[in-house]
Parts: sequence; C-alpha cells; structure tokens
Amino acid sequence: MTCPILTVLAALPALGALALIFIRGALAKQVALAVSLLVLLIALILAARFTIGGGMQFSEQARWIKALGAYYALGLDGIGLTLVLLVSIVTPVVIVASWRDFDRKKKAGSSRGSNAPGPGADLAPKYEAHVFFALVLAVETCALFLFLATDVFLFYVFFEVILVPMYFLIGGFGPGPRRTYAAAKFLIFGLLGGFVMLASVIGLYALSAGAGEASYLLSTLSQLRIGTGTGRWLFIGFMFAFAIKAPLVPLHTWLPDAAEESSPGGAVMMVGVMDKIGTFGMIRFCLGLFPEASRWATPVVLVLAVVSIIYGAILAVGSKDLMRFIAYTSISHFGFIVLGIFAFTSQSLVGSTLYMLNHGLSTAALFVAAGYLIKRRGSRSIDDYGGVDRVAPVLAGLLLFAGLSTLSLPGLSSFVSEFMVLAGTFSRHPAYAVVSTLAVVLAALYILIAYQRTMTGPVQPAVEGMTDLTRRERLAMAPLVFLIVLLGLFPKPMLSIIEPAVQSAMQHVGVSDPQPRVGAEGGRR
Repeated sequence: MTCPILTVLAALPALGALALIFIRGALAKQVALAVSLLVLLIALILAARFTIGGGMQFSEQARWIKALGAYYALGLDGIGLTLVLLVSIVTPVVIVASWRDFDRKKKAGSSRGSNAPGPGADLAPKYEAHVFFALVLAVETCALFLFLATDVFLFYVFFEVILVPMYFLIGGFGPGPRRTYAAAKFLIFGLLGGFVMLASVIGLYALSAGAGEASYLLSTLSQLRIGTGTGRWLFIGFMFAFAIKAPLVPLHTWLPDAAEESSPGGAVMMVGVMDKIGTFGMIRFCLGLFPEASRWATPVVLVLAVVSIIYGAILAVGSKDLMRFIAYTSISHFGFIVLGIFAFTSQSLVGSTLYMLNHGLSTAALFVAAGYLIKRRGSRSIDDYGGVDRVAPVLAGLLLFAGLSTLSLPGLSSFVSEFMVLAGTFSRHPAYAVVSTLAVVLAALYILIAYQRTMTGPVQPAVEGMTDLTRRERLAMAPLVFLIVLLGLFPKPMLSIIEPAVQSAMQHVGVSDPQPRVGAEGGRR
C-alpha cells in the first residue's frame, strides 16, 4: 500500500497545532518549527518526485459523504505544487520571525506614534504564545488542503474553516486597538463570500445528480454539460467568493483594516498565504468548471483588475501606516495576478501563477522587515521614523531589498512574473496592459517614498538607540532573500512546472494564444 503522502503533508500541521494546545513555553516554539520544517521537507520531496507535464499526480481518493457525492480527493499539478511550496516556505519563516513576539504579555511603546504607553499603546495578546503558533499551523494545514483538493465540497469546507484560525490571529494577537473590529470585518466578508459560493456548490450538486450519480469530483464536474445561463450564475457565485479572498476592488476593504491591526506574522499568513486561495480558485474552479462563463465575464473582470492595480498603487503612495501601506501594495499586485488569469494567454497565465509565488515571498519579506522596525520603534506611522539606515543598516538594507522586490526590480523574482503578465496581456488586450503599466511607475514612487521617509535623513531622537537585527532575525529573512534572488535570475525550474498545467487549463477553456499580426510587407508587428 502506497503512502498517502499528500494527506501526510496537509495533516501534519494540524497534528502539530493540536499538540501545541498541551505544550507551553519554549518547547511549543520548537515543536511548531520542527513540524513546519518537516512539512517543508515533504513538499521538497514531492517537488523532486513531480513529473513535469504529468498532469494531476500523487492522487488520493476515497468516498467521504455518499449522500452528497462528496469525496476525500487530493491531487497535485504544477499550479498546486507552486502554492504548496509557497505555504511550506513561508510558515517556518513566520515562526522564526515571531519567535519572541509574544513572550511578554505587555509591550512597551505605541503603534500610533508615541514611545510612552498611553491611550494608543499596543494591546497585549489575548492568548499565550503557544496559541499563536498553533493558529499559524492551523492556517497552514487549511491552505495545503485547499491547494490539494480535487473535490469541490472538500475545497469548500476548508475554504470556510480557514477563516477561524485567521480570525483569532487577527483579533487575538493584533497589537492595535481596532483589532476586534478588523477581525470581525474580515470574518463577515469571508462568511459572505462563502455563503454566496455555497449556493453555487449546491447548484453543482443538483446538476451532477440530474446527470446521473451525484459527485463533487472536479474530474466529473468538468465534463458536465452546463447550460449557458446556469453556468454563468454558478460562475458568479464562485467568482464573488474568490474576489473577496483575492481581494479585488470593490470587495477589498477588509484587507487594509485586517493588515493594519494584525501582528506581522499574522499579516504574512493572511496576505502571503491565505489570499492566494482566491486567485488559485479562479484558475482551478472558475476556469476549470465554467469555461464559457469565464470568457463571458472577461471584460468586467479585466476592468476590475486594472482598477485594483491603479487604485491600490495610488492608495499606497499616500499611506501613512506601514502595515496598511503593504496591504495597499498587495491589492495592486493581486490586480496584476487577476489580469494575467483573465487575459487568457499562456504567457500571462504562467506569469500569474508565478506571480502568486513571488508575491508571497516579497510580501513576507516586507511584512517581516516592517515588523522588526515596528517592534524597535513602537510605532507603525511612517512619519515617526527617519535616519534608521545609520543606526540599523542591516534592517534598512533588508527593508529596501524587500521593497525593490515588491516594485519588480529586474534581477529579482517579481520582475519575471510581472513582465510575463504585462507582455501576455498586451498580445490580446493592449489597452489594459498599457494602463496597467502606469502602476510600475507608481510602485517605484510608493516604495522609494516610504524608504526615504523611514530610513534616510537625520536620525530622529526616537530611533537613536535602535538596535540592528539579531542573528535569529537575519536567519528568518535569509531564505526569502535567497529565493527572491534565485527566482529572479533562474526562474526556469518553476516555469517548467507551471507551463504544462497552464496549457491544460487553456485547452479546457477553449482559448489559444493570439497569432502575431503581420503587416502588408510581411513583417511582424
């Protein structure tokens, strides 16, 4: 009997989270780190054994709820593997970066611009440190199941369950005074999306039952003949939920509040990991189950994607809060990912998938570096800094590196994916690509302005005694820096994994790459 390696991979963090309920102190951190590293090791083994172009692999399937036609079904293709690797890499980084964040019940300093505790002082965590690490592992296990699920009902269950640990990460460990409000807003938006999606999930059950035996397996549902009107309504239900999770304007408003009130580690798990479920779901379920409806909705989705790109970048330029600033940059980047998905070219879709990985790494690096800065100064306000590069040059350098990766500097990983999205989009929708390119200029503007205001200039009195990064803090950032550079210089291994899955998705949707236009003289234009 073969080992159900996908189940082992996805369930291991859940077992670790359960164990942490009964473990306290330093041992809890060590167990959490050991579990996350073991998950990473299994993910790397899967990547090494993965056959490029081999379709869905390592499949596991067992009947789960017979009356509903639901199966416990897992599988891994190139797109899923990319995101499994992202989750497996980011989680141990979060654990190491947050190692001492919750050791003390009360932190000195303020998140609103004052060094002296007062009305704006950081709130103490509601729970002990071991609960934080358990929640991080719970988010990891839900994300892994979501990226591996090949049954719609199984996917839906974890799509809803992941809201619970994320809610407590925001509301229980966020330092801001509005953390309860932000957590509630996050939960309401998530539940609303899940409720609308549930209607479409029930609709799929009715269609499959009417066609014979009820089944939620993707392999079965993708072969169903769904009427045009029905397919479009079902598509809207899924797309609405994914647009909230992604997030896409105008369903994005929960993200800035949640990021602002989260701890840095919680923000990484939310923006770097959980939000990828939305864009992943667009590829796996919207394109996979409703190809005609996906083509039908393309004009509207492309407009919303471009609005998200520009709107998020403009808000980032004017943002005064470091955590909120990073959230706005992410709204812009998610717009690029959605643009590449619905441009329907192989180049843009490959770029979008790679963008999910690269955005997760860059955003994790930016949140972690910003978290180190906030912990030292006690303020999230950009205006409360200045001259940090003179007292903490390593921290300043890593913050600049993460920012340059976020703005897609050539030679760093995000450049490859952003270029592919824009180039692929231009070949079919040049107007959308041209407008979206404006965000490249805005990205340089918001990153450099934020760096200038916080790191350069005269040393502010409040940062004179700021210490530079410790060995552990540098260790947490090291894998992110290494991968951002490696994927920027040598993205071919990941592109080779992604391309076959993208070609399969393109064929299923029924679209092909546009042919180059040829001028009257026979030259290509």
